[in-house]
Amino acid sequence: MFDVDTLRKDFPILSRQVHGQPLVYLDNAATTQKPRQVIDSLVHYYENYNANIHRGLHKLAEEATEAYEGSRAKVARFIKSPEGARSVIFTRNCTESLNLVANAWGRKFLNAGDEIVLSVLEHHSNLVPWQLIAKEKGAVLKFVDIDGEGRLRVDQLEQLIGPRTKIVSLVHASNVLGINPVRYAAELAHRQGAIMVVDGAQSVPNMPVDVGDLGCDFLAFSGHKMAGPTGIGVLWGKPDILEAMDPFLGGGEMISRVLLEESTWNELPWKYEAGTPNIADGIALGAAVDYLEGIGMENVRAHEKSLAAYAIDRMSALPEVTIYGPKDPEERVGVVAFNYGDIHPHDLSQVLDQRGIAIRAGHHCAQPLMRRLDCVATARASFYVYNTFAEIDKLVEALEGAGRFFDPDAAAAARMS
Repeated sequence: MFDVDTLRKDFPILSRQVHGQPLVYLDNAATTQKPRQVIDSLVHYYENYNANIHRGLHKLAEEATEAYEGSRAKVARFIKSPEGARSVIFTRNCTESLNLVANAWGRKFLNAGDEIVLSVLEHHSNLVPWQLIAKEKGAVLKFVDIDGEGRLRVDQLEQLIGPRTKIVSLVHASNVLGINPVRYAAELAHRQGAIMVVDGAQSVPNMPVDVGDLGCDFLAFSGHKMAGPTGIGVLWGKPDILEAMDPFLGGGEMISRVLLEESTWNELPWKYEAGTPNIADGIALGAAVDYLEGIGMENVRAHEKSLAAYAIDRMSALPEVTIYGPKDPEERVGVVAFNYGDIHPHDLSQVLDQRGIAIRAGHHCAQPLMRRLDCVATARASFYVYNTFAEIDKLVEALEGAGRFFDPDAAAAARMS
């Protein structure tokens, strides 16, 4: 394991105070904070070798190209890409990666009556693109339900993936509930000749991920949830499938030869990277990979499980708290979604903010799941490598204070005691 107190010094923002209180940042499922090493990599690029990449022959362009493509190689190593960097496409974010697959694969290979299997717990980014392409192509959407503990119903997964299934697209780790059996889903999909798409936005930053072991055909994730900058995402895909697809965007960089009436396409991965890319953030993503590999993803996973277990134990002692999803930390990443009595999550978040505690409140871009859980919204505390048990204690203490604040009788009793 690593020394959390020492590691926290790498993150400048953690020394900040909010409303006169030390910042307790528990909104990591939305975006993580950035270590000095990542911030410095951005500054170093702009101050020392800012240039466009690939086509330039001068020194700055060569240095920028080497750093950018070096970052791609680091990402490939990080997720253990069997084919190396040629399978790693840089996008803006996980959402764009999923849209790329839905449009470039779905528009070419989906037909009327084909089936797309999703689940009720998907993030909107893994719902809306499939809704759009299904409507355009006349495909049919099928949804796997969850059980009473928030686990994906494997029996329904087995029933819904059938001869007409062309795409199975599932989130690896929910941003509200738990971890899903995507490896088994991939096996079921491939038996039917379907492709398997995995939304790895919450899994890649929080646990060791091996795309070969997952058995998927596509894996999408974002840099900003793994200590990297915003504006950079990744789509990993099997080369034979990527080669068979048409480009998602057209323009510079993704071409090989352009005539007035037609064009031919560049090699992978540049076939899917039109125009000047997000060079600085791509390079900084490589710095984030270096940072996480320095910690060790096994250690990241172990730390988050410990935090989740401790938070669930402490918060379960509050009689008004309802925690969603499996209680076993082995079945979830460092995300704890909850409600506190009749207090609206937005109100709860504002009260906690006054104590310097940042949590998420709302539907978490998972409105169908909120309806399935029979609630309008939830509060959500999510942890990362720099969070501590003491911060969870502060969260629980603040929740108790919020309970008294919203319950006049409890507040009066506290004043009299």
